[in-house]
Amino acid sequence: MISLINATLMRGELLLLNNTNLSIHNGQKIGVIGRNGSGKSSLFACLLGQLALDQGELSMPEGTRCAHMRQETEASSASAIDYVIDGDERYREIERAMQLAEAAEDGAQIAQWHSEMDKIGGYDIRHRAMQLLSGLGFQAEQFEKPVASFSGGWRIRLNLAAALMAPSDLLLLDEPTNHLDLEATLWLEQWLKRYQGTLLIISHDRSFLDQVIDYVVSVEHNKLTLYRGNYSSFEVQRAERLAQEQAMFEKQQRRVAEIEDFVRRFRAKASKARQAQSRMKELDRMQSIAPAHIDSPFYFEFPKPERLPAELVAFEKVSVGYEQPLVSNIRLQVRDTTRIGLLGFNGCGKSTLLRSIAGELPTLAGEVRNSKFLQIGYFAQHQVDVLDKTASPMLLIQRQDPAAREQSIRDFLGGFDFRGERVTENIANFSGGEKARLALALVVWQKPNLLLLDEPTNHLDLEMRHALTVALQGFEGALVVVSHDRHLLSNTVDEFYSIHNGRCQEFEGDLHDYEKWMQEHSQSATGTSTVSDKKGDKKEQRQQAAAQRQQLAPLRKEIKKLEQQIEKSQSELAGMEERLADPTLYEDERKGELTQLLQQQAKLKQHTDQLEEQWFTKSDALESLSE
Repeated sequence: MISLINATLMRGELLLLNNTNLSIHNGQKIGVIGRNGSGKSSLFACLLGQLALDQGELSMPEGTRCAHMRQETEASSASAIDYVIDGDERYREIERAMQLAEAAEDGAQIAQWHSEMDKIGGYDIRHRAMQLLSGLGFQAEQFEKPVASFSGGWRIRLNLAAALMAPSDLLLLDEPTNHLDLEATLWLEQWLKRYQGTLLIISHDRSFLDQVIDYVVSVEHNKLTLYRGNYSSFEVQRAERLAQEQAMFEKQQRRVAEIEDFVRRFRAKASKARQAQSRMKELDRMQSIAPAHIDSPFYFEFPKPERLPAELVAFEKVSVGYEQPLVSNIRLQVRDTTRIGLLGFNGCGKSTLLRSIAGELPTLAGEVRNSKFLQIGYFAQHQVDVLDKTASPMLLIQRQDPAAREQSIRDFLGGFDFRGERVTENIANFSGGEKARLALALVVWQKPNLLLLDEPTNHLDLEMRHALTVALQGFEGALVVVSHDRHLLSNTVDEFYSIHNGRCQEFEGDLHDYEKWMQEHSQSATGTSTVSDKKGDKKEQRQQAAAQRQQLAPLRKEIKKLEQQIEKSQSELAGMEERLADPTLYEDERKGELTQLLQQQAKLKQHTDQLEEQWFTKSDALESLSE
């Protein structure tokens, strides 16, 4: 057991932990959460012996093997696979000792070290390193490339692989999914579920935490508070605790009402019943945990677009790419109510498509129609890196809008937790999370009617991600987003498009369906046949999948028919509501017509509710059979 007893920890003059206690038992998988700057990474540094407590005691069993994920990687001429193998320091020690024994032709020592190598499984270490690299998205031809040839994000993946390679009793991972796509994140989830040691993870990916952890340690008010359960369970427990505080009650009720209003609006306009079921479940859950975020320092909303034409952008047989097309024959219409999540393997062209929609990358073929009232707010992955580090948040907004009043800017930036002197301070010393928040603020200030977001949650903590999700729910324009944050996607988009093998098309299903599809297709997409399962196993899996699809086909057909009926019924209801909006209908001479119309509306609503109930029942059955 690892224990912190009456622990106090400071960084300079800043108090992080104050006389707090924590017990960590063997085999626990714990998510460490808290606002940026609350002391999460400093806690890891203490556990690694890199930082001493100012007061109190840290107790850890003697001989505990600790592995951790480094955040920086120096350029190195070592190959990627050798860098990962270096993570197993004991293997390298035995390897060097064996080389010395062989050079000295010492038979007894050679035999001893061969025995030690066998004990640690050293003879298959290269194969294990290849498995780690493949799982994290590296192609087979990249295994021998030098570390120096990889970009920063890929070097972080190498650090993660090296940490996973190290034999450990305690594994500390700080933001392991920050530079991972969805496929690699799913692989990491499965790896960590199988991990036998004690695991502590700092992560702002709530879906990832929910899949991996069984406890939460929350850094709150300079204390470490342990909660049993995953992140969603923590939110519910914290919401119950905060709900007991009378001062929070009114704010909680307002937030619950906002979500109820969003649910009503979503049901009224949802024409894509395929995603409605999982979306409604997510919204119900958000309503139940809303009080857990009432004390968040972030609260902002997207202004209503000044103009919102019915059609914003249309692509007809468009090809996008650089010298050669990455995605071809794209047919995509972005309307005022469009909310699309783009899905696809890493490198398939999602970001390229967003750049082309934004007009930053010329299309290679086809026709593009843009509304003359189109106002794009584009957040790119590199947005944080191109901010002028010599400027302040205030100055960056004033450059966009010279007529803006200083107090209006201060009020606006306060919603992103930039207050006081931070508003006029140069951003050179801002953290990655603060710069990401600022980059998002600059997009919000533009009053877009089309939002294009490429991995907007990178570097954001859980509270800011929650605030962004809430803001996107209330956004009245169109949205196209690329993100590996499944919670964000589940709560903000109505439909999915997948990019695969150079084609962009609507994906028939929700994120759960896509995860299963991705796992089926990951082998052919990544080209990692060197570490794949046997071909026979793959063939059998495909046959089983085909048999399951055939079995589920009648149910899917019924659901499809219900979707068409729901869409027709909703369209008729919308027509009735337009007629009921006529003020002359409420004059005395038209009272009979009004009564008849209201009766028809009530019957149609009842019929729609019955159709939706049938759809939910059959969709639940389909989901159960698909698992």
